[in-house]
Amino acid sequence: MINNQFLIPANTKRGELIFGIFMPVDLIILLTGVGITILALVIITTSNVMDTFTSILAVLPALIAALLVFPFNNYHNVRTAIGEVIAFYSNRQKYVWRGWCSSYEFKDK
Repeated sequence: MINNQFLIPANTKRGELIFGIFMPVDLIILLTGVGITILALVIITTSNVMDTFTSILAVLPALIAALLVFPFNNYHNVRTAIGEVIAFYSNRQKYVWRGWCSSYEFKDK
């Protein structure tokens, strides 16, 4: 008798991603940040306002976008991890210590 169960590889979701890394939203965030940075650097270089602060300020959108789409363990990326943390702390939660009971009756007070 043949058993028709198949093992699913751990990386099957990577095939659905762009370049195996980005979801479409992540790629839009990254390209927008890099585009804003390139535009800001072009504007800064054409004007004669080239100092350290404005250069750092111009590169900041690309750095923030790259940080948000950077891969993170057990999550897709940092943006997803931040969303999970915000969802965890913003939802109303009630944790009831039940001890080591095998059965439990919930009584809402």
